[in-house]
Amino acid sequence: MDVTQISQPDMIIFGIRVMEPVTTVTDIMVATACFYAFWRLRKENLQGNTFLYLKWYFVTMGIATCIGGLIGHGFLYAFNEHWKLLGWFISMVSIMLIERSAIEHAKRLIHPTLGKVFLIINLIELLTLMTITAYTIHFRYVEFHTVYGFLVVVFSFHLFVYLKTKDIGSRYVLYTIAILSVAMFIFNYPVVVHEYFNHRDFAHVLMTISTLVFLHGALRLGKVPEKQDYQDVLKEKAG
Repeated sequence: MDVTQISQPDMIIFGIRVMEPVTTVTDIMVATACFYAFWRLRKENLQGNTFLYLKWYFVTMGIATCIGGLIGHGFLYAFNEHWKLLGWFISMVSIMLIERSAIEHAKRLIHPTLGKVFLIINLIELLTLMTITAYTIHFRYVEFHTVYGFLVVVFSFHLFVYLKTKDIGSRYVLYTIAILSVAMFIFNYPVVVHEYFNHRDFAHVLMTISTLVFLHGALRLGKVPEKQDYQDVLKEKAG
């Protein structure tokens, strides 16, 4: 079954037509969780590129999912297909930011030159996939970018950091990726619980949960168990 053909009946709310209403709401729910995560990180005033990229990841992903919900679903009838690119491109930049955050977090454990190479590859990958997406106007390349970003880049670097240092924050990032993996699977599988609750809504609920777990981990990046000092662990691994 082609999941792209699964939709929800329209609703008329105060005389305004809303397409895929629950999907629109669950998209905004994800966006709200992202904005909350951005606010929490900003409130904590955590320093360094790792946290700078994380903050911008959350705010850009919040904007992207909000646009996706309103333009890509709720009020798509008022826009043409090209408007979808706005939310798609912002989400792709968002994934690039979370990749860079993971690379920055691991840079203290790898050779500086290697860290720079990974950051350059990160930009090349983004620009290449954005170009292909703009040419084809197909969501599959946005999905590929997301899967590659989380399951390859973010997972690999945080697993590396966790194995080296037992970083508590990285452990929660790995939990986040596990939840997102389930969400990504469901997003592409015809799960229809009700005519107003389908695979997209189910995936959005899991994405909201994963965002809060991710925030929990982000606030603990650089912390190690049993009162170990993170800098001592880094020196030990470097030695």
